[in-house]
Amino acid sequence: MDVLRKYEHPSLKALFIWNFDDSVVTILPPGEVPYSNLKSEQKFRGTLTDKVENLVDTMGYNETTSLGNASDLTQGHTTIRKEFKRFYNFIKGGNDSLASLRRETMFIQMLEGLHPLEAEILCLVKDKKLQTKYKITKEIVTQAYPDISWGGRS
Repeated sequence: MDVLRKYEHPSLKALFIWNFDDSVVTILPPGEVPYSNLKSEQKFRGTLTDKVENLVDTMGYNETTSLGNASDLTQGHTTIRKEFKRFYNFIKGGNDSLASLRRETMFIQMLEGLHPLEAEILCLVKDKKLQTKYKITKEIVTQAYPDISWGGRS
């Protein structure tokens, strides 16, 4: 919980809301997403702690640098922190006039631009399955971020 508070950011809250709030409905097809970042992803096996430490090491993160602020640290990748403002395209009520094929293409392009760890997390969140791979629950998120209001979003 302390880690969640330490790295608090609207993008992190948006991920948790998308994953845990039953009123947020994904309008992308469920299941595995076919995108071409699998080779890079294989380098990041292990626990979430291992993955975060690896990401922090490779991106040169320290307490004075925000992930996603320094383009030289992202190694050619965009970040969830930069992309989260586009999440509305993938949920009911966000951009319902967008054609399904365009929506799916946008999601795949977003995944391909993200660091493999972040792409994996976003795929899990899309299907509301973050807790199946990582030890995170709605209760933990609620304790860490009491300002999140649950429900009434769609």
